[in-house]
Amino acid sequence: MHFLSFTPIVLLQLTFLSVLHGDKWTYSGPDGEHHWPNHYPYCGTAFQSPIDIKSELLRFDPTLRPIEIQNYNLSVNEQLTLGNNGHSVQISLPSKMHISSLPHRYTAAQLHFHWGSSSRPAGSEHMVNSKQCAAEMHVVHFNSDKYPNISSAVDKSDGLAVLGVLIEIGEFNPAFEHFLKFINGIKYRDQKVQLPGFNIRALLPARLDEYYRYDGSLTTPPCYPSVLWTVFRNHVTISRKQFMTLATSIYSTHAQESAPVSLNGNYRKPQLADSRVVLVSFKEGRGLQGTLTVTSPLTRKKIVQQLLVGDLADLADEGLYQLLPSGAEMLHAGKKKDLKNQQSKTLAKSKQQTLNPSLWKKSQTNPSVGEFGLAEDALCYVSLEQNVLHQLKPSHAQNELVEAFRDAVFPKLNLKSYLDCKSDLALPTIRHILRGRPTDEALELERSLTKALMNKRKTSTSIKQSVPVTKYGSFSPATVPRKPHNPGYPHPWLLPMEWED
Repeated sequence: MHFLSFTPIVLLQLTFLSVLHGDKWTYSGPDGEHHWPNHYPYCGTAFQSPIDIKSELLRFDPTLRPIEIQNYNLSVNEQLTLGNNGHSVQISLPSKMHISSLPHRYTAAQLHFHWGSSSRPAGSEHMVNSKQCAAEMHVVHFNSDKYPNISSAVDKSDGLAVLGVLIEIGEFNPAFEHFLKFINGIKYRDQKVQLPGFNIRALLPARLDEYYRYDGSLTTPPCYPSVLWTVFRNHVTISRKQFMTLATSIYSTHAQESAPVSLNGNYRKPQLADSRVVLVSFKEGRGLQGTLTVTSPLTRKKIVQQLLVGDLADLADEGLYQLLPSGAEMLHAGKKKDLKNQQSKTLAKSKQQTLNPSLWKKSQTNPSVGEFGLAEDALCYVSLEQNVLHQLKPSHAQNELVEAFRDAVFPKLNLKSYLDCKSDLALPTIRHILRGRPTDEALELERSLTKALMNKRKTSTSIKQSVPVTKYGSFSPATVPRKPHNPGYPHPWLLPMEWED
């Protein structure tokens, strides 16, 4: 047996990591979601899920293809595992199931549910125009083209793809009976039973071509922003009796505990939009009449290229609106008076982020978007987390730690998403790029942004409530590994039968 020797400093860091990654969390009480960032810093950072899918966030994307799934109709001879992990009801899925319509192959790992309670049958995590459904199903897939398993993929920005299905109370659903009839076998935490395979496709809506698409996160700790979300437009129904079976039959505690706690209300509240847009694959319908079409990826990349290496003089003048894709389509030549209004809206959103100019270093050799490292590479959140913790002393207050994480994550993630047409190019991200270009034009554009920001401060009280600028300017993000990174965790409960998004 080989033993490793550790210095006191390393032991201190490991102790801090173990405290940071304790696995005790709930949806309410002293370990509830408001306290998640204390132990899981990513839960307080950017691009979190779920969100309220509001009409003003929507952009029609004509390139979105119908979701194509393979091998979802399982034979009864295939055995599935139904389990109670203390946070949800979960079914492990065979690796032959996968999504084939995304740029990479995403292999199924598990599905699970979030729901309300018998007294409040509203427990979906995603909302549409603030309407909450009774429950929600998540079918979790990982990027098997790039990563060998879900544990390796869970902390990568391109690691996971989740299909979200909203569930309403209505007609009886025979597909749900395939596992609900076994639910008494998993009354208590960590109990598992085997059930015969069935047609998983029957759990999804009839139409797979109408959906919402955005970049987001796991909705439970550790909240890595590693999920490509597909939330179907159309809901499915289950009967009230079926809902009550889900909401009243199981406990979040172990069988030997003297005071059993019912497992219900296991949903996270909506998170900030964080400059994101929500792409939609459909254009007709209520609330979509004024939906904008996203600009082409080529146009968006040209904007970034101009920021990186182009002439910035015109952007510092009346053409500043080109940096604000959320409003560019609505601004016509000769209507420059609308520019300040649009800037104010975007500034109000983006000011929620904190700024840290030292996090971004521009390539001095060939600073193309590809060389910039954001179009091809995935961000590794565990690696980034270890790097941040290495730069900060364990004694730092938790809220300062979360601020540092937010600073490290937001700019890269925002630009990566922007280049794929899934978010707006936020002003903090623009400023990070500009501070890598110490030219007169960059300084002029920076002054223009600062002036617009100061004008907004005078007219909006929302700025006063924003997070203060972080004090940390000395650490740099971790180098993103091209090979799967294995830092010794995620925790065992992140494995297919032991974790949920």
